[in-house]
Amino acid sequence: MFTTKSWCDFIRNNARNLTREEYLLCQAEFFFIICEEIKEIFREQYRDYFSLMKFTIEMENNMLDVEFLRFIILDILSTEEYNLNGIATYTNTHEDVVHEVVSGLNVNPSANFLRKIIALHRSVRRELYEVIMKKIISEQ
Repeated sequence: MFTTKSWCDFIRNNARNLTREEYLLCQAEFFFIICEEIKEIFREQYRDYFSLMKFTIEMENNMLDVEFLRFIILDILSTEEYNLNGIATYTNTHEDVVHEVVSGLNVNPSANFLRKIIALHRSVRRELYEVIMKKIISEQ
């Protein structure tokens, strides 16, 4: 199984030789790794809450999985660069859908919506993603 560093090296050395499917698989792997790193950042932000509620690691992981997109949207809103209407416009999604995700009514939005929200989050929290990428590349 590839480590993060070996994925980076593999792509760097073989990007031109990859088929479209292989390249998409590599992108999916990086997307997964980045999402996991973001979850760890949220885990740290909610550490006191988890401790107060006496959550087990399994309970923490479940909450982070269920609330992941909601936390990202809330983080976007915290930058004050976008409001719910702006997020809806950017993602080409009805504002009610964005509101449902933020309020916790929709915990299973489409993959396309998730991808667009991550792209928007990446644009408003550029420095966070730079740190994550540096961490991924520096892992041994």
